[in-house]
Amino acid sequence: MKSNLFPISQVGLKYMAYSFAFFTLFVIFDFDFFAFVSFVLIFVFAYIYRNPERELQIFEKNSFLAPVDGEVIAIDEIEDGDYGYKVVINNSYLDVAVLRAPFDAKLESVSIHKGARLPLVSSLAQNLNENVALIFSHVNTSKVKIKHTLKQSITSFDINVQESDFIHQTARYGTMPNGVSEIYIPLNFRLNINIGTKLRASETLMGYFISVP
Repeated sequence: MKSNLFPISQVGLKYMAYSFAFFTLFVIFDFDFFAFVSFVLIFVFAYIYRNPERELQIFEKNSFLAPVDGEVIAIDEIEDGDYGYKVVINNSYLDVAVLRAPFDAKLESVSIHKGARLPLVSSLAQNLNENVALIFSHVNTSKVKIKHTLKQSITSFDINVQESDFIHQTARYGTMPNGVSEIYIPLNFRLNINIGTKLRASETLMGYFISVP
């Protein structure tokens, strides 16, 4: 896992560099319109991939913090052997794209699926859109699955963790510009959020693990 403490995430710096290179090229060849678009994109990428420092709150050991900025749009009870609830969070271009670990955990698996970036209202989006699924194992043996799915995004995921990594709470593990996150949590969890709650990654308390399942 790579640490990234720059004001703009490293993947954002890469896209800004590409935009600047195109801007320079278009200026040389007097393609004014494309030069203008490239120049604007430099600032667009700087905004999308901003990487702010967040004030670290002091919570109890079994706390679970928001892994992504956005708004809670659904909380569902589910019947699954490992999970009892699903929390759905909507993230837009206005939100910070950086993803952060919600608790101290070992990463049991990372599965990245390349695909389309259709609007989620499309019936094909659930099966075709690019997504990444991560399973985190908590110290008390509880497991949490987080699935990030892109919407109509101009760029792809950047995930910089791998299977068997141990990730500390609030550590950055990637970026998701404009997407939806589904968080599958076990029954031994006390939720601290409601539908409509605005979340800030690594600052908003989503709940606590209350016992070993």
